[in-house]
Amino acid sequence: MARAGLTTERLVRAGAELADTVGFDQVTVSALARQFDVKVASLYSHLKNSHDLRTRIALLALEELADRGASALAGRAGRDALTAYADVFRDYAREHPGRYAAAQYRLDPEAAAASAGGRHAQMTRAILRGYDLPEPDQTHAVRLLGSVFHGFVSLELAGGFSHSAPDSAESWSWTLDRLDALLRGRPAP
Repeated sequence: MARAGLTTERLVRAGAELADTVGFDQVTVSALARQFDVKVASLYSHLKNSHDLRTRIALLALEELADRGASALAGRAGRDALTAYADVFRDYAREHPGRYAAAQYRLDPEAAAASAGGRHAQMTRAILRGYDLPEPDQTHAVRLLGSVFHGFVSLELAGGFSHSAPDSAESWSWTLDRLDALLRGRPAP
């Protein structure tokens, strides 16, 4: 019988908060049970195992990111859209480092197909329509943007830019300027 007050959604949200506090890799059903002061077995009516918990946190994070991205892109085009979308990832990672890590979790094909990952690709392609890129260049650009956003954000979160000038915010802006110029096929500013 399920413990009163415990639901799958509540457990997943608590797991996401735990990920932001202790790191996504440390989130397990056992850790969640300790947080709720219940036996691990009482969570198995809601979650199959730690992999199921992590998958659900990843799906939550992808959904949250997609919702923020859609809101940030509304009415924007070109560099303005590129910057707004990039800032969604950077801001989310800073606010929710564990959830951001969860968004990178490898999902099985069925979970990936049902996730908000497709929305992310659609939004990135919507931004790229403003740059008039043909295929396969558009697909390469989707991958480039994802790589640059994730790479920069991951290095920044790990403290990789904190030991030298200029400030990482300045490098972020410089990077986005260069991406915009590259996508336009123009020399960088």
